[in-house]
Amino acid sequence: MNALNISAMTLSCAAGSGLASLRKALAEGRSGLRANDYPHCSLETFIGRVDGVEEICLGGDLARFQCRNNQLAELALDQDGFRDDVARLLERHRPERIACVIGTSTAGISSTELAFRNLDESGRFRPEHVLTWVHTPHTSAAFVAAALGLEGPVQTVSTACSSSAKVFATGARLIETGWADAAVVGGVDSLCLSVLYGFHSLELVSPQPCRPFDRERRGLNLGEAAGFAIVEHDPDQSFGRLLGWGETSDAHHMASPHPEGAGAIAAMRAALDGAGLEPGAIDYINCHGTATPMNDRIEAAALRTVFGAPPPAGSTKAWTGHTLGAAGITEAVFSLLALKDGYLPASLNCTSPEAESAEFILTEGRHQAVSTVMSNSFGFGGSNCTLILGAA
Repeated sequence: MNALNISAMTLSCAAGSGLASLRKALAEGRSGLRANDYPHCSLETFIGRVDGVEEICLGGDLARFQCRNNQLAELALDQDGFRDDVARLLERHRPERIACVIGTSTAGISSTELAFRNLDESGRFRPEHVLTWVHTPHTSAAFVAAALGLEGPVQTVSTACSSSAKVFATGARLIETGWADAAVVGGVDSLCLSVLYGFHSLELVSPQPCRPFDRERRGLNLGEAAGFAIVEHDPDQSFGRLLGWGETSDAHHMASPHPEGAGAIAAMRAALDGAGLEPGAIDYINCHGTATPMNDRIEAAALRTVFGAPPPAGSTKAWTGHTLGAAGITEAVFSLLALKDGYLPASLNCTSPEAESAEFILTEGRHQAVSTVMSNSFGFGGSNCTLILGAA
């Protein structure tokens, strides 16, 4: 494939809103996780909740999109001059030539939950809860396109935790096949009761701050995030290049990964093949690293199969929580920051990686210039996506 550039990016998550806040959190070793304070949820756990989401009010024509997911998206679009970057993109390309591809898993479901809690006497939604532009998986892609004035192809990718990694591949394909000249890609997923109680019912939620790849890990912490990037050819500035990607399906189980990591291995190898690189060319890996005992063990084994001796690696879930449909863009932004800043974040809270299986996991942040990074995103249903990102 012809490498594309990531000319702009932004991320809002529990660790901070905007790149400056994220860099500050990384420098201070400060996690964004907090004791669960999500309304109407009594679970004993920690969550990655973004401050300020509830205060966002969508106005004018965008009021039809008002829901937590789109409030979070609006907050993120206001960071890092991203709207200005899109405005400059619109000066270079016609709006119908700019695609918008957004990943999500729950979309506006928190508003749907509220509507079901307040059904009328006949069991129907009350008028104030009949929200055509909210009760749909496509709400966030439609909102972002409308908010930015994009008129090209608009697509939602909803493949659980791989969603907003796959948006990079989808956006690149739209450009390569001539459907678009550039693409705004990203992911948005906000906390909701369906997610919190759903993962709790699967016995995957930790009562403590999560500890990816640590021997004592007890499960994941759920989080929320919104992040966006611009993918295009030959921009004036670049955070890095999209060199390759791999997309696979385990075809194994609805919730559990393949026990030998077959799909993950195939995704990593496909991404390397697409980039034209050997495993030894990768300098750092941002793992999916959910902190569940099984997932981390299988990912570590898959990395050993692909790399033999893997390069330094880590998971950023203990900084942000597991942001599900926004995990891919979250991991990609952390990977691009590693390329830009030469700082590899530690797998926070991992003090004792499993010996002889995950000793390559960073327990301390490291200043090290890197030129090529792998970012893994592995989701429910065995949906896997690996991105290879290179320095600008």
